[in-house]
Amino acid sequence: MWRIGQLARMVGVSERTLRHYDKIGLLVPTTVDRATGYRWYGVAELSRLERIRGLQRLGLPLRQIAELLEAPETQLRQALTEIVTSIRHDIAALTATAAHAQDHLATPMSILPQQTTVGPRRLRVRHMRLDHPSELATICPPPPATLLTWLRGQPTGGFVAAVTTDRGGEQLTLPARTVVRAIVPPSAGVVLAGQDLFGWLHRHHLAITGPTVEEHLIDADGAHATVLEVSVDPRQQTHAA
Repeated sequence: MWRIGQLARMVGVSERTLRHYDKIGLLVPTTVDRATGYRWYGVAELSRLERIRGLQRLGLPLRQIAELLEAPETQLRQALTEIVTSIRHDIAALTATAAHAQDHLATPMSILPQQTTVGPRRLRVRHMRLDHPSELATICPPPPATLLTWLRGQPTGGFVAAVTTDRGGEQLTLPARTVVRAIVPPSAGVVLAGQDLFGWLHRHHLAITGPTVEEHLIDADGAHATVLEVSVDPRQQTHAA
């Protein structure tokens, strides 16, 4: 039999940890001396403690360890499978975050694109054909207004655009979709921001699947903001140049 300090030194844990395990019922001493309050541990507790520490090294929290200490091997394997899946998901998310940060460091941009999902949207628009991007500024009404273009990058010739209108026009429904969105800061022009956004999409090999939505907003204080949204399909990868 060993006292709590002896067991702690044998296994390499603190006495505080063993007292906590006792408090939550994870590792209860064989006996407690009523006169002195000393906790005494035997071989069974030593074996149980080593199993607890082994499960901790596998990434299991104490709550789950308490459930699995006496569980069959199949249940333990299922728990470990779920942990591995979760870890791989976390690694993928962190890898993507690091890649986005590295991309921004390597290629300074005027915007910080974000991929998200949006619901369906109905617009009333009038369509037109333009010869040059410089014409967009003349056709877009004061905010709030929405401009749509069906481009895959910098236009090399004429292209189609649409602008929202209060009267007449045609009904246009944008379905629920995945988009890459960017807020254009006041210091950057929309043209530069659009070029940066298409460059970002190209570097991340995202397939463009719908119109670019350029939304001009204004709040109650009169502050303006421009939001760019490009519909993409993350399942379709474009070929890198």
